[in-house]
Amino acid sequence: MARVCEITGKRTRVGNNVSHANNRTKRKFYPNLQTKKFFIPSLNEWVEIKLATSAIRTINKKGIEAVLKEVGAL
Repeated sequence: MARVCEITGKRTRVGNNVSHANNRTKRKFYPNLQTKKFFIPSLNEWVEIKLATSAIRTINKKGIEAVLKEVGAL
């Protein structure tokens, strides 16, 4: 499965490792993805979502149902 947040759409970015001698080699920056279960009261079921930690903070602030409605998944 791809390393993509299901809520925010964050995905792997590409950049450079820069050495002390200013040599540049390609590298990847991965998002901090976690798999988490949430209970959705309106559906009365648990849903497992792969999301970035920033999305977990947003869900803690707004609530799972509000965030899913924003994304269009509910």
